[in-house]
Amino acid sequence: MTQRRPGRPTSTDTIELIGVRARGFHGVLPDERRDGQDFVVDVVMEVDLAPAGASDALEHTVSYAEVADDVVAVVEGPPRDLIEVVASDIAELTLRRPRVGAVEVTVHKPQAPVGHPFADVRVRIRRSRRSPVVIALGSNLGDSGTTLAEAAERITDVIEIESESPIYRTDPVGGPEQAEYLNSVVVGHTALTPWALLHELNRIEAEHGRTRDIRWGPRTLDLDIISYGAPGRPDEVVLDEPDLILPHPRAHERAFVLVPWLAADPDARLRVGEEVHRVSDLVSRCDTSGVRADGSPR
Repeated sequence: MTQRRPGRPTSTDTIELIGVRARGFHGVLPDERRDGQDFVVDVVMEVDLAPAGASDALEHTVSYAEVADDVVAVVEGPPRDLIEVVASDIAELTLRRPRVGAVEVTVHKPQAPVGHPFADVRVRIRRSRRSPVVIALGSNLGDSGTTLAEAAERITDVIEIESESPIYRTDPVGGPEQAEYLNSVVVGHTALTPWALLHELNRIEAEHGRTRDIRWGPRTLDLDIISYGAPGRPDEVVLDEPDLILPHPRAHERAFVLVPWLAADPDARLRVGEEVHRVSDLVSRCDTSGVRADGSPR
């Protein structure tokens, strides 16, 4: 397998929350744990603010009030020996917000027991998103085998691919009468937010002549985000927006997605409503007669 290049955040927009103050009991000395002291925290988040600028809608940005609540909860929470851990905990909570691509957290400890005159003690960390993601690829126009191979290579610009399925021939589902498809699935991690990833996948589709004239009609290339984040874990992203629904709302019943996905990841899991299912169980419940190994895995 060729070297895979992880996707990286592309936004340079930021939301800066500066000087959140709370009292905590972090430190290694007994009096720090007993008496506590004030901590001051700065949080700088990389967020694509273009959608919010166009819509004036809170759901298209990040609530800095909620981020401040998280900061205070961590500072006032269980004592830590090191403020490095405090900063890491804040960064982890911040990155659970799907619109945050990266975050820089600075924790100030102005009353630290240094033993000499000083202005401030601070720890600054930066953390970037690295989220599990599953992408389904499909094509039934043109040289579909070459298209899928080229698309998988282009996807390495936005996803650190860990496994790929073989190519499968599949019968079309829904839509007009059309030729059979070639389908595959890639599994990996991305540094992009769900919306940035969708934008990049749409760009790759367009490079291969994808049009959207007929719903479920034939296409040169189809790239779908099936799942983003680990199902059932804090980093899982569940969305129901006009331009993006996660997990994919019909993946659980589509053999042309499930069979390749299981081949790429035998331990795969998918959220269906309120429950998380093993993909192997979903495969056993669906009709797989229309899915056939192509015999030409990449």
